[in-house]
Amino acid sequence: MLKIQNLSVSMDGKILLNNINLTIPNGARFLLSGHNGSGKTTLVQTIAGNPEYSVIGGKIIFNGNDITHENTTTRALIGIFLGAQNVPEIPGLSVLSFLKHSATAHANFDTGHDILMGEFLTKLESVRQQLNIPKEWLNRSVNVGFSGGERKRLMLLQMVMTAPKFAILDEPDSGADMETQKLIADTIKQMPDTTFLFISHQPTFTDMIKPTGNAVLSNGNIVL
Repeated sequence: MLKIQNLSVSMDGKILLNNINLTIPNGARFLLSGHNGSGKTTLVQTIAGNPEYSVIGGKIIFNGNDITHENTTTRALIGIFLGAQNVPEIPGLSVLSFLKHSATAHANFDTGHDILMGEFLTKLESVRQQLNIPKEWLNRSVNVGFSGGERKRLMLLQMVMTAPKFAILDEPDSGADMETQKLIADTIKQMPDTTFLFISHQPTFTDMIKPTGNAVLSNGNIVL
């Protein structure tokens, strides 16, 4: 699903990743670990296409295609999802509108047609109940006034609605209570068609997911 070849990344002239090689097979639940500042977030942000990070060498191959120089939007549309640590608040844009815009963009990319509103609402209601998300959340602005755990549930809602091929979750357990952590782990297990790359420092949460592979970063290098 993902193959990283000799990837080196810099920001503001400082090298953050050095000749990273990593292969994540289809269907994996892959754990990326390492101490703070080791380069984990840099790596996942680079995979997702964050333009703040500059690729100065190597390649990112996704699903057999070289996406090293594709922009963030294209990467999202071809199936890469990022659940970031710090998500922006978007005043004035409701969760419902945000999800509808996302669903429409993916449907147009995949089929050339808009998603039917009835189809969208039926799926949204099913996923909302599955994740125990109050209906009134859908009319609130994206992430505005939501707690850390609530934002994690909104992240899960977006992820399940888009059904990505490859989901990157950067410390999804951070700021989440045990109930929400279990919900995240259960949701991951219920998406066998999605390959997961996740970062976590909590053994209890990691054990719930039962990773199928792992790599350790240290000072911008893979050491395990």
